[in-house]
Amino acid sequence: MNVSLQSSKVYIEIVKQLREMITNNRLKPGDRIPSERELSERLNAGRSSVREALRALELLGLIETRRGEGTFVRDFRGHQLVQLLSTFILQDEKAKQDVAETKYFIEMDCLRLALVRLEENSLQLLKDKIHHVNFSEDEFFYRIIELADNHLFLRIWIILKDYYRSLYIDEPQFVKADYVHLLRGLEEKDVDKTVNAYRKLRNLSILTDTN
Repeated sequence: MNVSLQSSKVYIEIVKQLREMITNNRLKPGDRIPSERELSERLNAGRSSVREALRALELLGLIETRRGEGTFVRDFRGHQLVQLLSTFILQDEKAKQDVAETKYFIEMDCLRLALVRLEENSLQLLKDKIHHVNFSEDEFFYRIIELADNHLFLRIWIILKDYYRSLYIDEPQFVKADYVHLLRGLEEKDVDKTVNAYRKLRNLSILTDTN
């Protein structure tokens, strides 16, 4: 998991560099982006981490790889690439709110998926973790999304989580009982109990159920 979280940080650095190049008119649609080796040297990161980050960018449709030629910026005029990147670099308060809200809804939807897909005893690791002195909520929800077994959700959540952390949003202090209630809802496969426990944990009384 630590490797995945580190890769997400590399991803953000690459996105920031691409945005800077685009907004400064140094890189236009169809232009070739630096190679894995060059990006690895610029970011002081391993080639495998850079490769994974580039795959994530390609998944979002921001770049494309041409066999034997290299990797290029896609034509963003039809996809509003500049606006997309500007939003995710969080230039205004609305964008910050959108990132937080989207992160919360992904976590909530992954809880619903986990209710359907988790197997017996699969929650034991999480039960152990919430009692540990080095408990991390990021690790907790990473594991939840793994239990949901949706790779795309996981990729998007990692990206949003790192942007979210960069905002230094004040969150309620960790309350072990909230996580215990959440796990109890999952263990009992009770949708209402699980969702209500999540909303209490995140203080999301203003959010309404979309189902």
